[in-house]
Amino acid sequence: MKKWIVILFALLPSMVLAAGPKVPLDSANNDLSDTASLQRGAKLFMNYCFGCHATQYQRYERVAEDLGIPKNLMMENLIFDANAKIGDLMTNAISTKDAATFFGAPAPDLTLVSRVRGTDWIYTYLRSFYEDPSRPFGVNNTVFPSVGMPHVLEELQGTPVKQYKKVLIDGEMVEEFQGIKSLGNGELSAEEYDDAVRDLVNFLEYSGEPMKLERQSLVCG
Repeated sequence: MKKWIVILFALLPSMVLAAGPKVPLDSANNDLSDTASLQRGAKLFMNYCFGCHATQYQRYERVAEDLGIPKNLMMENLIFDANAKIGDLMTNAISTKDAATFFGAPAPDLTLVSRVRGTDWIYTYLRSFYEDPSRPFGVNNTVFPSVGMPHVLEELQGTPVKQYKKVLIDGEMVEEFQGIKSLGNGELSAEEYDDAVRDLVNFLEYSGEPMKLERQSLVCG
């Protein structure tokens, strides 16, 4: 119990920073029973997120076993640290000092992010980046304004831009925000990108509570 309390207090600074304004959230509709989705989510996390964000309270071996990934494939394709062993905790290479230098603050551990923020928040956040040349990384986020991280999935989504429509309000034509849309220069279509984000959210929910499905089955059964 004490261990979990320590973890949650360690995450509190990033939780406060990530509060932001209240924005309507889209439903992630992820499915923890979808093993293929979890595998795809693990691949996305290790390739696009793990360079800065660790999930240091879970182990590579446990992830491989739970997600049905052969250990040799896990080692060859999802563990990029040549010194890491299959039984190691999932810590990353970037130091706290370097992370603070690059991004203004250390990147938070994401083991429990789905339990702290919720899957709908993560799903909406990862689909709410938009081009903003005034920001250090050239992007901003409607869910987390002035976000201090780059849009790491931009090569998949393409350049996201805000869409506006002129509407008549009180006798005056004004531009009303309609949403965010990719310029179409990414590797995935809009629908494919949403599916990829859903897979990533699925993996993060699993990371927050690997025993969740088993716990639910025991409660319901």
